[in-house]
Amino acid sequence: MLTSVFIAVVSLALFWMAAFTLWWQMHAWRTPEVLASTRFSSPDGGEHLSFSLLIPARHEQAVLDHTVQRLLESGHTDFEIIVIVGHDDPETTAVAEAAAARDPRVRVVVDTHEKKNKPRAMNTALPHCRGDVVGVFDAEDQVHPSLLAHVDHAFRSTGADVVQGGVQLINFHSSWYSLRNCLEYFFWFRSRLHLHAQKGFIPLGGNTVFVRTGVLREARGWDPDCLAEDCDLGVRLSSAGRKVVVAYDSDMVTREETPGSLMSLLRQRTRWNQGFLQVYRKKDWRRLPTFGQRMLARYTLMTPFLQAFSGLIIPLNVAIAIFLDVPVGVAFITFLPAVTALVTFVFEVVGLHDFGKQYGLRVRFAHYLKLVVGGPFYQVLLAGAAIRAVWREQRGRTDWELTPHVGAHLDPTSTTAHDAATVSRDAATVSRDAATVPRDAATVPRDAATVSRDASAATREDVPA
Repeated sequence: MLTSVFIAVVSLALFWMAAFTLWWQMHAWRTPEVLASTRFSSPDGGEHLSFSLLIPARHEQAVLDHTVQRLLESGHTDFEIIVIVGHDDPETTAVAEAAAARDPRVRVVVDTHEKKNKPRAMNTALPHCRGDVVGVFDAEDQVHPSLLAHVDHAFRSTGADVVQGGVQLINFHSSWYSLRNCLEYFFWFRSRLHLHAQKGFIPLGGNTVFVRTGVLREARGWDPDCLAEDCDLGVRLSSAGRKVVVAYDSDMVTREETPGSLMSLLRQRTRWNQGFLQVYRKKDWRRLPTFGQRMLARYTLMTPFLQAFSGLIIPLNVAIAIFLDVPVGVAFITFLPAVTALVTFVFEVVGLHDFGKQYGLRVRFAHYLKLVVGGPFYQVLLAGAAIRAVWREQRGRTDWELTPHVGAHLDPTSTTAHDAATVSRDAATVSRDAATVPRDAATVPRDAATVSRDASAATREDVPA
């Protein structure tokens, strides 16, 4: 009897979680009006805000120059690009210095911290930002030239403190797991973040996020010890009542690549999951004004672990219902999570079709087959990342596991001919510059006006307690 009750309670909990997550994923597609409201409104042609665009780059010499050149092609004219490099990374520094020598809008800041991570790098650059708005991009990003104009208009037309743009992994064809990885980003930025912004609680994305410089400095920058500094900043700004606007246009998204191997994906997910745990334990979300927001925060910050758990338990529930002697009512309840999972799967198939249509990518039958077959294995990977995150957190391991990038999203089959030519040209430039750089990192920084030598700019006085 107790076993049956336990199985029924677990099944109902799984059903509720799966249904709740599915509802969030479908938010943007509920009505044509909701879908239209998730896009950027057309800019009015005026330039009223200036931008400081941060690019933290560590061992990114293969892709950095392309990202810088794409940003320099922006239709908005009032911006600066600040590339943050490590003092122990001469190859990336050489690429950044070469870009700065070609265009005065590019500056280089050197992060001299012994312990390197993204939030420390950005905190090092924050005192050097001259723009009204600070934007963050990753070193491998492919940014649309019209993005800044749309963001400028979004700030002015909505009165936002933060504007979160869309980010999309593109190379869905690279591997079986990259397909699911791309779909996750599609649902997250296309739909779920809009619901979070509407509810007043949002874990921000790691790039294509823009914050008013005064607001960011008042928040004391990013937490240097958090492995999900983007989520943490979003939680703190939400708790402070700051207005966040989310906009997603398939033409305007920042394009990125999936991790190049299963181990890279496992480490990336481990870092994110551990970061969510850290944010949960900091308890900043408890300052949210309403009970509903606080419950949403609890659920969101624990979602990676709940999803991993449910992905493994649902098949077990079905097996129990089939092979064990349980009452008919209990057996019926154990199938409820599986029904929700099936509906989610159908929605994913439709979502893959929509993804291909929006980005002009040919989705073949083999891709749908990979989506079906790869689902259980992907859940195992997510569960492994969740377990590894808990293990690392308990052992006090907070080192930043870097995800390498090779520019897979810049493949000629998924970009324009012009972009493909640009990639080839930039790769040649990177190789030439890297070949001439001295191996002694101490000889790299040359311009005292543009290079930060003072690590105190990113000490705990500039970051949240």
